[in-house]
Amino acid sequence: MSWAYGAGMGSGQTGRTRTVRRAVTSVVSLVPSLTEAIAATEPGLLTGATDWCTHPPELPVTRVGGTKNPDVERILRLAPDLVVANEEENREPDLAALRAAGTEVLVTEVRTLEQSFGELDRMLTRGCGLPRPAWLTDAEDAWRDVRHRFDADAVVPVWRRPWMVLGRDTFAGSVLAHLGVRNVYAEHPERYPRLPLDELNGPAASRRPGLVVLPDEPYRFTADDGPESFPALPAALVSGRHLTWYGPSLTEAPRELASALRAALR
Repeated sequence: MSWAYGAGMGSGQTGRTRTVRRAVTSVVSLVPSLTEAIAATEPGLLTGATDWCTHPPELPVTRVGGTKNPDVERILRLAPDLVVANEEENREPDLAALRAAGTEVLVTEVRTLEQSFGELDRMLTRGCGLPRPAWLTDAEDAWRDVRHRFDADAVVPVWRRPWMVLGRDTFAGSVLAHLGVRNVYAEHPERYPRLPLDELNGPAASRRPGLVVLPDEPYRFTADDGPESFPALPAALVSGRHLTWYGPSLTEAPRELASALRAALR
């Protein structure tokens, strides 16, 4: 088989296009979302994944470290036909080391919901040489048919100590926007600004938040850890996998996120 992509480049970037004329039989994934996407489409293709790749549970592959600190030597010993990565989650020096050793690397760029569908298709069909999976079409349909649209301005923390929130140009912000939840820091110059708690509880950007959305990853916010810091705001505790992952979880994400938002705003 033959397929081509910009080696190591996201779809929004330009770069040298390489054509690989061999079947892809072994893939190492450095992104939990991409791991789940491949496993749901052709599980036998995966030979390595990060320690943070938790879906599907008990995936029988070699673990290669974290997304930010993968064990490059271990990956090379697996001799994969392809490594899949993401421009935000993975570090360029690690990807460059893999390329320098002769390993093909496909890098996704996902900052909007719409972009996630195209990048998943590119990674699975052009990168891995697989047929387009039915779950990807189901995910697109699920978001096209969203029935619960809210009208709320929200602050969305992703970390504390220090407090960090969603800023501009983020996939999670795009997901919430499709549900009618506007990120009050969407115009901030930083993508993940660090801000003092008193500011988060006060005027933000040009709007005052009416809701705080607290995902359970990357920081694990819970009913006892997070809402107490925003006493004047209703808190929506949401699944980080449904808010920040792009893969099979996108199929159920509209329903699960809407349920959490509805419970907070009623």
